[in-house]
Amino acid sequence: MANTPITVAHGDGIGPEIMEATLHILEAAGAQLDIERIEIGEKVYLAGNAAGIEPGAFESLRRTRVFLKAPITTPQGGGYKSLNVTVRKTFGLYANVRPCVSYSPFVETKHPVMDVVIVRENEEDVYGGIEYRQTNQVTQCLKLISRPGTEKIVRYAFEYARRNNRRKVTCFTKDNIMKITDGLFHKVFEEIAPEYPDIENEHWIVDIGAAKLADTPENFDVVVLPNLYGDVLSDVAAQIAGSVGLAGSANIGESIAMFEAIHGSAPRRAGQNLANPSGLFLGAVMMLVHIGQTDAAERAHNAWLRTVEDGVHTYDIYDERVSKEKVGTREFAEAVVKRLGQKPETLKAVAYKAGGAGEESAEQAPSSGGVERRVEKKDTVGVDVYLDWNNGSADELGAAMENVGTGDLRVSSISNRGVKVWPGGAAETFCSDHWRCRFVAETQGRRDEG
Repeated sequence: MANTPITVAHGDGIGPEIMEATLHILEAAGAQLDIERIEIGEKVYLAGNAAGIEPGAFESLRRTRVFLKAPITTPQGGGYKSLNVTVRKTFGLYANVRPCVSYSPFVETKHPVMDVVIVRENEEDVYGGIEYRQTNQVTQCLKLISRPGTEKIVRYAFEYARRNNRRKVTCFTKDNIMKITDGLFHKVFEEIAPEYPDIENEHWIVDIGAAKLADTPENFDVVVLPNLYGDVLSDVAAQIAGSVGLAGSANIGESIAMFEAIHGSAPRRAGQNLANPSGLFLGAVMMLVHIGQTDAAERAHNAWLRTVEDGVHTYDIYDERVSKEKVGTREFAEAVVKRLGQKPETLKAVAYKAGGAGEESAEQAPSSGGVERRVEKKDTVGVDVYLDWNNGSADELGAAMENVGTGDLRVSSISNRGVKVWPGGAAETFCSDHWRCRFVAETQGRRDEG
């Protein structure tokens, strides 16, 4: 079997230490890799590159199509872009996959049978970073949900469930409030779910869904959700499973994939041989499955499970009630290597099969499916005009706007911060200096929604 080329970045803070530990285990487990190293993170930022990655590094990613990335430090202050967001959007890494598994009784958790996979849309929502200062008092962030983007992530979630013998996919949205954006995400989920009759499906409003996930995670299996909710709840799920430090992450695109830990660079712990490499290591296991090296992935993962089970723990999960030995980063890696070929006795051993148990390769990416595309007729019935105005009340603005118009366009309603304030607004409603005036053609009738 030929070696698989991958791009590796050692990152900042604890990044170099946990990357060396991870690569040591992978090599000992028989992973066949040709490693191309690139520089990312704080040094690149401070050298004047606001993206945190040198342009030449992108050629390595295009060449290998696989990126194993350690955590980085983003300098404080304005002008620096999120490297993760840059890579995700540049290469279309639309699916963020985060398994959240408990390892009870060896890692403390209130949920000893938790095994949930969060599938997060990775490119859209408010993470488009499209923000404006509208007025002196009001700033705005645009929430973007597209049909093609939603179809890809929802179908990915169902395909992931099917390949990994998962029983159910749950969708979280807030479409009782955001009826158009989250409403589209929920609608697409309902359209695609019938294509997978072998997999149960359900939808929860995100607030009560999050509460149930935190309380009874055993009732969930695969959870698919928009970007912001997914970012928040994947960290919550990882922490209640045992520790954010034990969670790996995959970012999957149609041609390139990135694998990482979900925690940060922890600069205060750097250079002390303290950090737990498990999050990055488990991300690397997902990488091995992705590139088809399932034997090495299985050997490495089972050895890691046996190490945790044997009570060999780094400081962050060490508990004198169950731990038997507190070790550093290098010693933990050596303990895993020592147990290669062994399987856990209490925890569930993993068994991977090529093309079945991990993230799909580009050739296996989900298709657009059979959702029918309708060409919708568009009619212009009016226009919204936004004003920066701080010279009076809603009624005074309404009276002024009634004298403004063109053709048969006349002001229909005025809202402030999403609340209708004219005509018939409430005197108690607080108003900022940011107003939306809706003009509609009189032939269309008055449209007074807020």
